[in-house]
Amino acid sequence: MSSRNGRAPAPSEFPPPVDPIGEFIKRELDSEDERIEVGVAIVGGGTAGLACANRLLQLLADDPETMEKLGEVPVAVIEKAKTCGGHNLSGAVMRPGPLQELFPELTREDWRKERFAFGEVTKESVYMLTGPKTKLRVPTAAVPNFKNHGNEVVSVAALARYQQRQAEEGGAYILTETSASQLLVEDGRVLGIRSGDKGRGKDGEPLGNFEPGSDVTARVTVLAEGCWGHLTGAAIKEFGLAENREPQVWELGVKEVWKVKKPLDRVIHTFVQPWPLKVAAKYGQLGGTWIYPMKDEKTGDDLVSIGFVVDLNYRDATTSAHDLLQTFKTHPLVKDILDGGERVAWGAKALPGGGYWSMPKLSMPGAVLVGDAAGMVDTAALKGVHHCIKSGMLAAEAIYRNLKTGQSLASYEEAVDQSSIGKELYQVRNTRQAFQKGFVAGSLLAGPAIMSKGKVPPGRQQWHRDDAEPMFVGDTKDRYPKPDGKYTFDKLSSVYVSGNATRDDAPNHIRVRKNVPREIAETWQWMCPAGVYEIPEDAPESGNVDVVVNYTNCVQCGAITAKGGRLTPPEGGDGPLYTVT
Repeated sequence: MSSRNGRAPAPSEFPPPVDPIGEFIKRELDSEDERIEVGVAIVGGGTAGLACANRLLQLLADDPETMEKLGEVPVAVIEKAKTCGGHNLSGAVMRPGPLQELFPELTREDWRKERFAFGEVTKESVYMLTGPKTKLRVPTAAVPNFKNHGNEVVSVAALARYQQRQAEEGGAYILTETSASQLLVEDGRVLGIRSGDKGRGKDGEPLGNFEPGSDVTARVTVLAEGCWGHLTGAAIKEFGLAENREPQVWELGVKEVWKVKKPLDRVIHTFVQPWPLKVAAKYGQLGGTWIYPMKDEKTGDDLVSIGFVVDLNYRDATTSAHDLLQTFKTHPLVKDILDGGERVAWGAKALPGGGYWSMPKLSMPGAVLVGDAAGMVDTAALKGVHHCIKSGMLAAEAIYRNLKTGQSLASYEEAVDQSSIGKELYQVRNTRQAFQKGFVAGSLLAGPAIMSKGKVPPGRQQWHRDDAEPMFVGDTKDRYPKPDGKYTFDKLSSVYVSGNATRDDAPNHIRVRKNVPREIAETWQWMCPAGVYEIPEDAPESGNVDVVVNYTNCVQCGAITAKGGRLTPPEGGDGPLYTVT
């Protein structure tokens, strides 16, 4: 292990070349005749942003006077993917309440006919993997946070496409293939966003098809960018939204969808210590898996959603969520389920794991944060989709009151705190922090925290940033199977399955130091599920090495931002095109 001044290096010691406020906030607006004016601008066409759009349009439909005041485009959704849902991925077993509240006329059978829902959970099992061929059954009563009876297996990518159709029918203007590159701020107030340029070359030069971005001004802006939002990070710094909060921490999930020969009859979760993750505290590893049944009502196909999630607080640089998923699939528990099947989808996404104490302030003059952008994920229960939908609805109601009566957007924060979002996240507020001290210590404290609904341990438990962990090149990689292309897969073939179509001559949208200690370079190389980062074969075995960034492979998972780099939006339309993830 090489070191700096006798210490193992941490990614935070090599910050990326980026100035969030200076680069991503625009303070001088274009002339009025060059602007695009909308009523409400929603950045992000995922479950939270589109729930906000649909709920707001429902309210405006009953109030034509306020609708008319918002102009020709009362609600605009700015989405960087080719279609809403194109960059969305989750497990996902969803609590049904908020979606039923948003679309009360739809039955759960209607959800399945629309092909974004795949069946109600009626059975569930939990296991601890004790070795590559062994397991222990864990009574579900011992892990109430994993109770999913009555919940619905969904695809958030497909759900977003359904929500997009509803929003368009309600009067929203959906700008797909459009990135939001800057936040418009004037006199301490958010006034909208600047859309990204299109048609620039590798060095930023305008190509023959160049189209400059535009200022999109709005009465209210909603930041629904999901995990590690580009403008959300700038807004948090500009308006001090993270003051007196714990730092946000992150997890990375890699998911596959398989068409299988025999239906799975239950939801399965597993603890993956002591296999394939390590128990020893020096590795800093924590993670888990899911296996969810999916029944396609239209085709009759039996599908399975399978994924591996890793906390990004780990210390062994060779920790790779993609390769750990391939390793997990070699266990007999999984092989019996997938045997004879075919992989039909793959994807990866980071998610916020800090919970209640890490949520930033949710409003600022002229704007609000919703969903994953605001850190609304309960990682103890592996739940976030219902919080995204509920937060979007609450934001819409606060925005409507603001437009109608001038009431402060701060009422949205109060509504979130009093809702199921605030109540559920508060109950698990101190559940996961102890795991930063190691799996054993975390396990001893997590149970009482869940059973006592956060009262034990008392007070506010603290986090530390993921990129503050010193990294070493360990041996986790020794357990990874060699891909066979049929059952276990390499990263590049998986990126192909994601539908990624980033232009080869597009500008680089990833910011990292190009010359870093070997431990940091190895961290990025192993962590990235898309094979973006490479170390040249002739690089030295210790000391600093150069890093090659294959940014056109990127599937926008966002993990690099948690571990020493910075993801910025690519040109609109680039990235993956998820369908059933």
